[in-house]
Amino acid sequence: MKDTTRLTSATLGRARSRRSVNTPVERGSTVLFESADKLYDDDIKPTYGTDGLSTQVELCRMIAELEGAHESFILPSGLAALTLPLFACLAAGDEILVVNSCYAPVRRFLDTQLKRYGVTARYYDPALSADEVMALARPATKMIYVESPGSLTFDIQDIPAIAKAAKARGLLTLCDNTYGGGMLFKPLDHGVDLSMQALTKYVGGHSDVLIGSVSVSDAKLAATLHKAIKAWGFFTSADESYLALRGLRTMSLRLKQSGDSALKVAKWLERCPEVLRVVHPGLPSHPGHAVFARDFSAANGLFLVQFKGDGEPQSQAFLDLLTLFGLGFSWGGYESLAVNCEPQFAFRTRTPGTADPYAEGSFIRFYIGLEDPEDLIADIEQALGVFA
Repeated sequence: MKDTTRLTSATLGRARSRRSVNTPVERGSTVLFESADKLYDDDIKPTYGTDGLSTQVELCRMIAELEGAHESFILPSGLAALTLPLFACLAAGDEILVVNSCYAPVRRFLDTQLKRYGVTARYYDPALSADEVMALARPATKMIYVESPGSLTFDIQDIPAIAKAAKARGLLTLCDNTYGGGMLFKPLDHGVDLSMQALTKYVGGHSDVLIGSVSVSDAKLAATLHKAIKAWGFFTSADESYLALRGLRTMSLRLKQSGDSALKVAKWLERCPEVLRVVHPGLPSHPGHAVFARDFSAANGLFLVQFKGDGEPQSQAFLDLLTLFGLGFSWGGYESLAVNCEPQFAFRTRTPGTADPYAEGSFIRFYIGLEDPEDLIADIEQALGVFA
């Protein structure tokens, strides 16, 4: 069955009796039992609101269907969906190898919080092959964190090769699959152990929900995550879960329009004399395009542009001239967004002796929403004089 049908059909996985099309919002903390002998019966779920009621259960079911997972879990934010598996699967003395282009808040968590618990993070260049990544592994290495395309830089990794090599060494792999949204790329199908999404983005789709998910194929790993979620009390509200469920129904349409429009804008920008390069994995000019085209069914609406500027001052001047792009750090909603990237590039580490590809020019990350791409192009064009 196609994902579009799986997400939009009102008949799948639910009773055919008289009911509303959408899963209702079931709020509650206390759950009442029919008799005293049921109070401590471990086979009865849920026993309390933190277990999740029908709204959360339905969202988990649909995410698991989308990801091809044995089980999926929801958490209060995308960042929580990344940090919880690290806490659940790593212990004092362990090490994790992390792609250098990872989502910046993950780096902050690893270098501040997880470090306090005796877990070491080492960062590797996203250009490394699977064999080169494995060569970095030490006896203490227990997990490899992958993200492709990389946050801000859009570096492409060969995730299937890394996952296969890691599995042969008995190492877990955790993939931030927010870019793929569970539709454009299926990490679990390619051997990844833990697939995470920030459902805040394309799943939510309307910039009004904070929620994340983690999906796994292995039952033992699912039990490990469940215990950690219960211990930390990472409960996600029924209202947030409802918004994510509603967003799932139309995600395929929004994702396609956003991705198609972004390619149109990116191709136009490649022809602009003010542009040094457009970093979009869906373009043949991207150095990782062949691997991306092999593994992903399409591109989403996010990409980076390097303009002929003098860094942050011109980037900020350009952003202030835009009228149709909101200036904000998220993406995946219906509205187009733009941010400059220079401050965030400062957090990345570089391989010694290599040139810094972000030392020259002004960098803008665009997210293309559901507006007409011709209008967005006109808006960018009127602001290009900053880089003349």
